[in-house]
Amino acid sequence: MKNKYLFIIGLLLISSATIAQKKALSMDHENFFRYGAKIGANVNKITGSSYSDGFKYNFQAGVFLQFNITNRIGIQPEVNFVQSQSEFSDDPSDIYDDIFRDGSQKKATLNYLEVPVFLNVNIGPSKRVKLQLGPAYGGLLKQTVDSLKSSGDIYKNAEWSAIGGLWVQLPLVNFGARYKIGLTDINAIDDRQTWKNQAIQVFVGITF
Repeated sequence: MKNKYLFIIGLLLISSATIAQKKALSMDHENFFRYGAKIGANVNKITGSSYSDGFKYNFQAGVFLQFNITNRIGIQPEVNFVQSQSEFSDDPSDIYDDIFRDGSQKKATLNYLEVPVFLNVNIGPSKRVKLQLGPAYGGLLKQTVDSLKSSGDIYKNAEWSAIGGLWVQLPLVNFGARYKIGLTDINAIDDRQTWKNQAIQVFVGITF
């Protein structure tokens, strides 16, 4: 009788383990195609001797498409609105005097339409955590600079950058963080200084 009970308990344990395993696999299952939206912070700075050190907190939002090609690898193109802001140094020797009016601490606000394309690589046995790496093209929609003498633009209208980070994909909610490094010198005035964007992007969104 004791052996019979042990046999029944063993069958129940095996059945429970099998059901749990199937449930876990179904929870980690990903469709070939998914899409969604996200919103978050773009914590950026522009490197260059004319700029103050430190990051500025700004806004970003966008939509994405996700193509899960295999169980491990996928492609994710996005279209994002990204706002960046910077502050010029208060050291007169670092500022282009022929471009700006009198005063210090000039601020610039740049609005980009950014189109990154990521390679997604699943980390570990779960399909929930993804390493993301890829290039991004940013088209400058608008540039606003305080106390600008010149009527011309001081920033280039486009830039290329490289972005890497982690993406956590839950059944409905997604969130993550990325680091962006600019590859293009965005200084449209001359070649005396090199200005490049850098940013830490943190976001949360939904996936369908």
